[in-house]
Amino acid sequence: MAKRKLRYGMIGGGPGAFIGAVHRAAIRLNDEAELVAGCFSNIKEERDQALEELQIDAARNYETYEEMAEKEGAREDKLDWVDIVTPNRFHYPAAKLFLEKGINVVCEKPLVFTVEEGEDLKRIAKENGCLFCVTYTYTGHVMTREARQLVRDGVIGDIRMVMGEYPQDWLLDSLDTITEDNKPWRADPALSGRSAVGADLGTHIENWVDYVTGLKIDELCCNLDALSEGAVLDNNLEALIRFKGGATGMYWTSQVAIGFDNALKIRILGSKGTIEFVQEENNYLRVSLRGKPPMIYSRGCGYLTDEAKKYVRVPCGHPEGLTEAFANIYKDFCRALHDKLDGKQVNEDDYGYPTIQMGIDGVNFFNKCVDSSEAGGTWVKMD
Repeated sequence: MAKRKLRYGMIGGGPGAFIGAVHRAAIRLNDEAELVAGCFSNIKEERDQALEELQIDAARNYETYEEMAEKEGAREDKLDWVDIVTPNRFHYPAAKLFLEKGINVVCEKPLVFTVEEGEDLKRIAKENGCLFCVTYTYTGHVMTREARQLVRDGVIGDIRMVMGEYPQDWLLDSLDTITEDNKPWRADPALSGRSAVGADLGTHIENWVDYVTGLKIDELCCNLDALSEGAVLDNNLEALIRFKGGATGMYWTSQVAIGFDNALKIRILGSKGTIEFVQEENNYLRVSLRGKPPMIYSRGCGYLTDEAKKYVRVPCGHPEGLTEAFANIYKDFCRALHDKLDGKQVNEDDYGYPTIQMGIDGVNFFNKCVDSSEAGGTWVKMD
């Protein structure tokens, strides 16, 4: 029997919002779900524009997410999931309302402000039998899946060190012109929380390393800087990492590093070899084994592991990118949703998408970074 098309709604992501459009495009790539409802903006003109552009029922174009949760939760054909793509401040209250209505959730990262909020959402999701995905984008790249399988297969041996960096320069111009009435929401503590670069970019490094290697941070030592005269929150982070089991690491991320667009790069160094992933060149993976020439694995080629091949969409040499990475996460999530609808027992750890626990770990990471930096760069335990 053919599977029915899933129904989803969206909070945020209205006109001019980059990330909402990316999510919708990614979902369309899989052709497994349709957008049927939303609360796209708190501005009426933008809601009207979204209604026209997205062609949903006017009765399901809501003014507030509170109204949306109440009315969608009461429908016989209620949403299979809601997508939350708002500034960080709204993640917790919006997700809480929809989980309480028995509606599954996909949420942008960072998950929430505090670990306590994250644990509360995890509890509510469990009580209501809801699935919860946190969209750490770069876990969706085919070569991330390849790196993960190579680590699991022991190709590079025991992991000894991890080096992660994620510099951007997008915030420089904003900081030069910032005013109290005109500032990017990521630089506003009321919307972003205790951390800007740590929550926005640092959690991507933490999550990618966790997702690929399974390493858990034992303790960290961090320095956060608010560079530039107009900065309120951190925009530059350096952290030393000690993992459980003995491996070590160094993470650096910045929103004010001149000359860098979106330069996530992670090296995993093991006893037998090294894996290097560069997000801006995500169709490739550099693998260096002891005593052998460095190798470049190319996405889509027949020598990849079966796990990676499942997510290949076009032949090698035809680049895939950000939208496809999101689409692969949604592919995993929709597979779990269909299994749930079929009455199967679903263990979210088995499906490949980032779980709510990964979201909580990310929240713990950036909060511990702030704790360490505020204490003068002392070592702080994660537990």
